[in-house]
Amino acid sequence: MEQTPVHQNANLTVLELMPSNSMRVMEIGCGSGALAREFKIINPACHYVGLDVVEDYLIMAKRHCDETVLADIEKQDESFFEKYKDRDCWIFADSLEHLIDPWLLLRKVREVIPVHAYVVACIPNAQNWSLVGNLAIGNFRYQDSGLLDKTHLRWFTRQTMFELFEGAGFIVESVTSRIKDDPDNMPFLSIIKDIANFAGADVETVARDSIPFQYVFKVKPR
Repeated sequence: MEQTPVHQNANLTVLELMPSNSMRVMEIGCGSGALAREFKIINPACHYVGLDVVEDYLIMAKRHCDETVLADIEKQDESFFEKYKDRDCWIFADSLEHLIDPWLLLRKVREVIPVHAYVVACIPNAQNWSLVGNLAIGNFRYQDSGLLDKTHLRWFTRQTMFELFEGAGFIVESVTSRIKDDPDNMPFLSIIKDIANFAGADVETVARDSIPFQYVFKVKPR
């Protein structure tokens, strides 16, 4: 399958939630290594491993990572997780939604991750107002990138993201919304509130959850 185009921009929200004292980081889907580049400025002593399925991406990532791994994380056996069980920070910056079984992978990480370690993940919001509006008119067309990235295999809302992590044995420590300033959402929010009211859901919660285009979770082992 064709991959999402690579870029050189680090996800600064993910960077902010990464513990600055993390000494052994594993990033799944590291792309060009942009996040590693920025984190190594904060903590140059950190040993940073970047994993990706695209060899050309890793050629770029090698400039910033201490170690790169060309692999499909879902095809790794127990020896892989045993080798990297010392990682005190696992990063999934827009990668969980590309996996066949992110629930299983997170459980595997939970089995080996140290008790003091963290997982930081950025996940697109399938409840975003633009998706709700376009789906209502049948306009659900995949794109090269963004919320409807054609390589996305799984879809999550804020509620099901909590279920994803908690079901895998993690405690959610913090959640940050990534929001684009878009005045076009106001008419949609009014309609979404009407739908929520009709469905018997909490109107303000539903409206609030339809604004972010991504959520960034920081979780730790339970």
